[in-house]
Amino acid sequence: MVKTRKLFGTDGIRGTANRFPMTVEVAQKLGQAAGLRFIQGTHRHSVLLGKDTRLSGYMIECALVSGFLSAGMDVTLVGPMPTPAIAMLTRSLRADLGVMISASHNPYGDNGIKLFGPDGFKLSDETEAGIEEDMGMDLTDRLAAPDQIGRASRLNDAAGRYVENAKSSFPRGLRLDGLRIVIDCANGAAYRVAPTALWELGAEVVRIGCDPDGININEGCGSTRPEALCAAVLRHRADIGIALDGDADRVLISDEKGRLIDGDQILALISTSWARQGRLSGRHIVATVMSNMGLERYLQTQGLELVRTAVGDRYVVEKMRELGANIGGEQSGHMVLSDFATTGDGLVAALQVLAEVVETGRPASAVCRMFRPYPQMLRNIRFVGRSPLHDPQVHEARKAAEKRLGEHGRLLLRESGTEPLVRVMVEAEDEALVKDVVEDMCESINAVQMAG
Repeated sequence: MVKTRKLFGTDGIRGTANRFPMTVEVAQKLGQAAGLRFIQGTHRHSVLLGKDTRLSGYMIECALVSGFLSAGMDVTLVGPMPTPAIAMLTRSLRADLGVMISASHNPYGDNGIKLFGPDGFKLSDETEAGIEEDMGMDLTDRLAAPDQIGRASRLNDAAGRYVENAKSSFPRGLRLDGLRIVIDCANGAAYRVAPTALWELGAEVVRIGCDPDGININEGCGSTRPEALCAAVLRHRADIGIALDGDADRVLISDEKGRLIDGDQILALISTSWARQGRLSGRHIVATVMSNMGLERYLQTQGLELVRTAVGDRYVVEKMRELGANIGGEQSGHMVLSDFATTGDGLVAALQVLAEVVETGRPASAVCRMFRPYPQMLRNIRFVGRSPLHDPQVHEARKAAEKRLGEHGRLLLRESGTEPLVRVMVEAEDEALVKDVVEDMCESINAVQMAG
């Protein structure tokens, strides 16, 4: 039975910087508890520590380093690097633990801490619960003796290692020569490595969102605000645009006409391309409950089966490992290609799309639109205190909505794993019906909040 987790959510610990739980005290205690849990044997143990470009990253980094060193772990610092780079380097360098300081697509005022095991995969719920339990204890007597305190050092070639790893996912013999590519790095962790990889593969690179100042991460740019990318593609007459998020584990694409390509379309493209080339492991493609029904219907026509999980790339990865699948992803742009990465990697996914553009010689607008999506609408409702989803009135409204949608539509109500939000998602063949159901559900949820 999994112990209850109060600090850890669906993607590590996350919150407002310098406010509980994203405080120096919590970060230091986490370093101690995680360090002690992963010290097994008398040899020197190590943790790889990276971050995105948030101002608060300096503060949290120092606190974590202090905690790990006091537990007797050596710390290797790599500075701003994408989340998938931390996962890759943790395994490559045979570290006992990997840590990424990032709140991903959230604004700069938030921050978070993600943990990876020595295999490069995110820790299980059970392991996180155990670490959290240890954080509530007095660990003083278990900390390292003075001569066993850890040492901190910096890995200077981390960026080059990741760039070469990402480039190795691009088909041998292909080049990006002649392509003009806009890359939007959200003023985040990939601001150096992503443009470098594209340039070294031969592309003409136009950079936006590559000037981080500590507080502009995800601000009006990146995959959460792709309007900037689409406009830049048109302005520079580019062949394609790539938008990453703050820690570069998500990607969205703009075609040459400035039209956005979401994660479902990317998933469909890579899946069918790999199936055609004989690179697909099995016939299962893993996605979440948020993926469009149009994707599911399209994959069926290709002889492939879509398997859905709860929202969160960690759950996608777990199901992929269970099924032996090598492609999974989310509509939001997390693409997990397990032949190359253990977690979502926006740059590697973008390179698979670019490979298809190069191999076919067709424009992105023709290559990337694989299916016609069902009309879908998503609304976010912020709440305070107890989630309104537990209220009987909302439960009754949900049943009524599902009856209206029948077999040709879906309603999804869920709480965000990283923010106090209720997410309402409706999709159906009838767009007017979608709008009506969303409005009714939102009214019901808001009414409960007003009454409370």
